[in-house]
Amino acid sequence: MLKKWLWGTALTLALAVTGVIVYYGYSIVHFANSISTASGTSSNSSSSGTTSDSDAPTTTIPKWEGQERVNILLLGGDSRGDDAGRSDSVMVASIDPVSKKAHLFSVLRDTYVAIPGHGKSRLNAAFSYGGAELTKQTVSDLLGIPIQHYVYTDFTGFMALVDAVGGIEIDVEKDMYYTSKADKHMYDIDLKKGLQHMDGKTALQYVRFRHDATSDFTRTERQRIFMTELAKKMQSTTSLFKIPDILEAIAPYIETDLSPTQMLKLASLGFDIHANEIDQQQIPPNKLLTNELVGSAQVLGVNVTKLQSYIQKLFEEDAASPESPSSDEQN
Repeated sequence: MLKKWLWGTALTLALAVTGVIVYYGYSIVHFANSISTASGTSSNSSSSGTTSDSDAPTTTIPKWEGQERVNILLLGGDSRGDDAGRSDSVMVASIDPVSKKAHLFSVLRDTYVAIPGHGKSRLNAAFSYGGAELTKQTVSDLLGIPIQHYVYTDFTGFMALVDAVGGIEIDVEKDMYYTSKADKHMYDIDLKKGLQHMDGKTALQYVRFRHDATSDFTRTERQRIFMTELAKKMQSTTSLFKIPDILEAIAPYIETDLSPTQMLKLASLGFDIHANEIDQQQIPPNKLLTNELVGSAQVLGVNVTKLQSYIQKLFEEDAASPESPSSDEQN
């Protein structure tokens, strides 16, 4: 009798887990087919191999099978829903699927770079010239690495994501205050020092503030801190059960060139990476930066050859390190 009960319980759990995987897999595919793609259109065709909304979901989550490092450009725009604007935040997420090592690079937007077809300018100008694709090419040339894909959102999308996961707890290091009539005070900043639970609006204030002595340097550090905390929240059990709702909430505000299948594989790979072990760095690092004057404007200069060597050394260290234990092995 006990054997029958144990067998029945195990079978029920197996079916439940399978159902959850299929459901979330379907949700990710549905999300991918709903968002704005690189061409600026939504894909509602059945070419991805998924069923229609009215049919039962049959998608399973494919495992990441390749051994090639994957580099994803993460762009936060300052368009605020009105115009193209410039990139307010430029990050690169780099994952080695073999060693399970990951880096989160904040690329300083004032870095003086060569923008293909447009001469030299600050990095954030690339977005206004040619959108995410040109920014992807510019960052790839700067770092000397292939950047396979990008994900772009603006202020509204960022706030929607934070609200969808239920907010994030951040220890604010100091009082932060800034006001601007140009935005009709829609994006004013007023935060107090101390630990607080941030919703989308207050989180946007935290990652945007740069009106202190070190300006964009400390701002990008705060962005990396916040993104790491967001990754931890997304990997939590509570957020896992909310994935379909989270994806539905942010779909209208996301643009990417990732296909549904690629999203599923990246999701699978992402859950093998432990958020606490993600290497966070400012790029270029301070030791490779120089202050330069172009016309009457101050920009950040960098020796591109030395920067690319620095990046390659980080990746070589990843390859030389033993593979991190999977989450299953740790639990």
